[in-house]
Amino acid sequence: MAPPSSCSAAENTPSNCCVTAAFSVSPPTKFRSMEEIMRVALPAAPITGEYYVDLRCEECRSGDREEEMVLCDRCDRGYHFYCLRPIVVRVPSGTWFCPSCAGERSFERFPMVQTKIIDFFRIQMATDEKSRPSPDRKKRKRRSIVMSKKRRRLLPFNPTEDAARLLQQMGSLATALTAMNMEFSNDLNYLPTMVDRSCNQANLEIGGMQILPREGKEALELCKAMYKRGECPPLLVVFDPIEGFTVQADGFIKDMTLIAEYTGDVDYLKNREHDDCDSIMTLLLARDPSHSLVICPDNRGNVSRFISGINNHSRDGRKKQNVKCARYNVDGECRVLLVTCRDIYRGERLYYDYNGYEKEYPTHNFV
Repeated sequence: MAPPSSCSAAENTPSNCCVTAAFSVSPPTKFRSMEEIMRVALPAAPITGEYYVDLRCEECRSGDREEEMVLCDRCDRGYHFYCLRPIVVRVPSGTWFCPSCAGERSFERFPMVQTKIIDFFRIQMATDEKSRPSPDRKKRKRRSIVMSKKRRRLLPFNPTEDAARLLQQMGSLATALTAMNMEFSNDLNYLPTMVDRSCNQANLEIGGMQILPREGKEALELCKAMYKRGECPPLLVVFDPIEGFTVQADGFIKDMTLIAEYTGDVDYLKNREHDDCDSIMTLLLARDPSHSLVICPDNRGNVSRFISGINNHSRDGRKKQNVKCARYNVDGECRVLLVTCRDIYRGERLYYDYNGYEKEYPTHNFV
């Protein structure tokens, strides 16, 4: 029999002592330092050219022309630039996912509602009839058409008169702009973080820049006014599985017709040398390269953003050109205009030469 003093001592012991004893804390684990781990770690096997020896294009199953192949950053599968749809013209500088990893591209069509179209394009309803070309002015143009062809004068576009077709044309452009997360802009944009407008000086151009004559300025101003009223050239923006968004004529367009001014955000060329945007346009090639300017339609732009380029490495590709890109000195500033270089009929796709100046854009894989 235990002594009474032992029982009384047990009864007087606090209950939390038993809990503390049951869940006593073990001493902290000591981790090895990174220096110690690296000292005993085995070096990884070097990756050599043999690592990609079996690399083949997932589309054509060929391993040839590996310098024109791009690898998916998720599955590491390879694709030739020209096998992708739409094609890729060069290796992207950022992350790129193949069609399987990126998923099928889809976009919503812009609602064909007149009020929404008016808001999207910020159309100003015309109240001044003087801003519209008068019948007499049209007659004078028709009488002097032979002289205009000889002198190669710019002609303003003839807008679509059918309201339903006009709504469809503008809706197709709104669909493309929305799918690209772009806003409509029919002017050059000078942002405080990029370039001040005073930097756009045509007199800095290497060798000088051609001056837009008075008749050309009048045509440009008339086209701008028509765009503001919601009158546009007969063009449709369509999605092609090979070329992506592209532009086709929705009516007859005469030779030397001004289609649009190339618009977007103006930036220094030096800031965009490694940009992935495939539609950057030269605005100014200055004698001092640090002053050269480009137009970047990645956030804002118009229909000119979607006109396709020709493959100027092939004879058949060059035959497809029906639009030319021309840079002009307009009141001391550089402007880029897209002008038809032959008659274009309804249903024809519009193409121009992306390499009209620098001969640097890789177009040899264009269809």
